[in-house]
Amino acid sequence: MADHKSQSFRDVTAWQKAHAFTLAVYRATELFPKHELYGLVSQLRRAAASIPANFVEGFRKRTPADKLRYYNIAQASADECLYHLILAHDLNYANTADLQAELDELSRLLQGYITGLTRKTMPSTRYSLPATS
Repeated sequence: MADHKSQSFRDVTAWQKAHAFTLAVYRATELFPKHELYGLVSQLRRAAASIPANFVEGFRKRTPADKLRYYNIAQASADECLYHLILAHDLNYANTADLQAELDELSRLLQGYITGLTRKTMPSTRYSLPATS
């Protein structure tokens, strides 16, 4: 999952899934009550669009720390979306089970990206021996 293999963020599965999820959220929220336009609709759309946007920002950053910062923000936005989808479902605005499943897959992809980058940049200490005196 290393960035150097992809020339563009558009080549990365995580971004593709995030973009598709955002489009699906926009379509689903068109059916929400009009009184939620500046409430839940706005919040959910903003959080959804934040996932691919932050992934793109991280993709172009040069240092692993900068990349991780933006990938973590994307992951946090995914968690925010999950809550908003649960809320929309509980308010009977929509059946959000499919969107939640898409988001679960997307979150796993993002976490894999974060974990892979973390492993590449931070030496493992799992097998180091304790210091002796």
